[in-house]
Amino acid sequence: MDLVVEGRAYIRGKLAPWCIGIEGGRIRATKKLLKGDEHLDFGDMLILPAAIDSHVHFRDPGLTKKEDFNTGTISAAFGGVSCVLDMPNTIPPTLTPISLADKVNAIAGKAWVDYGLIGGCSPRADPAAISKAVIAYKLYMASTTGNLLVTSDADISRILSSIAVTGKVLCVHAEDENMIRNLPEKTLDDHDKNRPGAAESSAIMRLSKLPGAGRIHICHVASNEAVGMLEGMPFTKEVTPHNLLLDKNSKLKSYGKVNPPLRDRGEREAVFKAFQEGKIDVLASDHAPHTIEEKEQEFSEAPSGIPGVETSLPLMLALVKKDRLGLDVLLRTACERPAEIFGINKGKIEVGRDADLIIVDGTSMKKIATKNLHSKCGWTPFDGWDAIFPHATFVRGVKVVEENGLVGERVGRDVVAGKHPIAG
Repeated sequence: MDLVVEGRAYIRGKLAPWCIGIEGGRIRATKKLLKGDEHLDFGDMLILPAAIDSHVHFRDPGLTKKEDFNTGTISAAFGGVSCVLDMPNTIPPTLTPISLADKVNAIAGKAWVDYGLIGGCSPRADPAAISKAVIAYKLYMASTTGNLLVTSDADISRILSSIAVTGKVLCVHAEDENMIRNLPEKTLDDHDKNRPGAAESSAIMRLSKLPGAGRIHICHVASNEAVGMLEGMPFTKEVTPHNLLLDKNSKLKSYGKVNPPLRDRGEREAVFKAFQEGKIDVLASDHAPHTIEEKEQEFSEAPSGIPGVETSLPLMLALVKKDRLGLDVLLRTACERPAEIFGINKGKIEVGRDADLIIVDGTSMKKIATKNLHSKCGWTPFDGWDAIFPHATFVRGVKVVEENGLVGERVGRDVVAGKHPIAG
């Protein structure tokens, strides 16, 4: 074995002392005793699968004053995330073979963790043209950052049929544009009223009635009605830490402006309860950074989006420590289900999987401090919140973070490009 990692590992649903043998970047053995060329004994610390954040906006190319693939993947690594799926609403948007190739070139050599690129959808672009090079697709049924908007049922149905043939997942920003009001906004309550929970439910219902649908994943569900509706549908569903932990009464002003909005406390608690009970498939950050200067504008002018790739898992680990969340639920939603849904060979500690691991000291809870985070945007709504950050993060057996510092080199690679060349 190249490397053996020893500690209290989460294997087959239980924590127990294990040795994990790693060779060629993959897990080759899990036994009580193993020998290897290098042996790292973490004692009573936990060895957990690293998280897969299936919803990030790293802004590269075209919007790199907010974030780029270097700072974004560094943030991911410090947050215990070994793989990210990056959204297409960049400049230019990732819609065609040419724009996809431009993005691939722009991010080449920058990544500290693995990644997959998500292709965009528009009324005119052909999704099949980039199918071999993207891990999934994103459909925006409502206006948000960028101009990727598809509103007519005819266009959505065509896109659904085209993507279904590829076998890829279609991630959907499910808010019905027809139900979004454009009344003046000065507060988070105004933003919630302009984009009501009924807009989520309407979008989901419209999707369910359209022909040609394949594998659909509903992003950032923020209303209890939408959660309940999805229980009877074949769609998978995602929640974000900000919709689980923050509401429109939070004193965040424009820093809390996000789509779908932060809702009232009752809605938030109901969605969190569904998450606790294992009714949600995926926990993802929807890391959507904007600069402080942008967020300090008048509320109506400030862009929507909240950073979170570095704080998502640490916040949840703190909740596990406080007995507010089961470790099994967290690892299922942050690791196992994203791997299953998107076809990524990570997410569990088992033979044959990529050796993407985090080492966690359960006694190391501390307060989140903005100055210690690594996103280029320079702020977080969770400053002062309890969190447990990983002691170390491994990507395919390579240690990239340890004891609050970067170690080694950039090892991140495209999880799809290794299988297929760039289309076109």
